[in-house]
Amino acid sequence: MKIIGVTGSSGAGKDTLCEILENKYNAEIVDADKIARELSKKGTMYLQSIVESFGSGIVDRKGELNRKKLASIIYEDDKKREELNKLTFIYVVDEIKKRINKIKKKIIVVNAPLLFESNLDQVCDFVIAIIAERNVQIERIMKRDNIKADEAEKRLNMQNTDEFYIENADFIIHNKGDIKDIEKQLKDINI
Repeated sequence: MKIIGVTGSSGAGKDTLCEILENKYNAEIVDADKIARELSKKGTMYLQSIVESFGSGIVDRKGELNRKKLASIIYEDDKKREELNKLTFIYVVDEIKKRINKIKKKIIVVNAPLLFESNLDQVCDFVIAIIAERNVQIERIMKRDNIKADEAEKRLNMQNTDEFYIENADFIIHNKGDIKDIEKQLKDINI
């Protein structure tokens, strides 16, 4: 079994890279963001912990997490973002490790934007970071999250730089928006 970490900043193309690894290499994807969404549903311990830290105004009338409101808080306040990250690492990292232990496929991919910060890189055989042009990332974030360019830029400014990923990852994929090019770069990595 081989465990591959996939990371990068918002809009760089982590999901696209994971889709290729799933389809071309028969990898099982363990997606940190999806797990965080599952674990923060109404009635969960993770959501309860978020409410304890951020107040009851962070949930909507149905008792579900208001993600937009939470995002607006954590992208304005470094301390609040760190607080959320600590909670996330407690619940999500534990769940990721449990899922990895249950998977029987030969290749497991851990898709996590905070792979290094959560120390999940330590469970990986190697880490692939994907990077893209900043203006392309801003466009993707705007489209995906339905936000304005300045908001997207603010989010990127609070995330790791390409240089961080180049220094820390074992392999770098340059996403120029061409799937075939990403596949070609992946072939150079012994997966």
